[in-house]
Amino acid sequence: MAARFAFELASPVDDLVHGLKYEGWRELAGLMGEAVARLDVPDQWVRNAVVVPVPTTPNRLRSRGYNQAALLAMRVADLRRLPLVNALERREGAGSQTTLTRDERRRNVRGAFAPTREAARARGRTVLLVDDVLTTGATVSEAADALSEAGVPEVVVLTFARVVPTRARDAA
Repeated sequence: MAARFAFELASPVDDLVHGLKYEGWRELAGLMGEAVARLDVPDQWVRNAVVVPVPTTPNRLRSRGYNQAALLAMRVADLRRLPLVNALERREGAGSQTTLTRDERRRNVRGAFAPTREAARARGRTVLLVDDVLTTGATVSEAADALSEAGVPEVVVLTFARVVPTRARDAA
């Protein structure tokens, strides 16, 4: 008789993201940020680049005590010897995206980002936009639009993890 299990095993990546994002394990940011910094990014994208974290809402920042994307971005900037620029702010209002569909995510983050005064330091430069997880791309797309409005010609997205849609996992 075959054994049956009533749970799904999470991958180590899932555990790391969850630990940093929801369990307060800030120490994981160094390891995760190092993995992001090691991503193979073409030299022409990095030559005149700045590192920008995807900001979280003020409410989440208060409740969590930190922005996980900012912790990753600090490590990336340090290891790649690039300036860290807090070029974006996130407006309050966009709720959690974890249970939303692709279209709901797009609507949820529409207009959620605005350039900060510090965005002037990114004008005319490539931005390495750092986030913890890429799901549908709605968040980073909206952030990139705000950076474009601030005069950023190119945005390169760097994330620690990428969610693979269920259909793609099932086909593998």
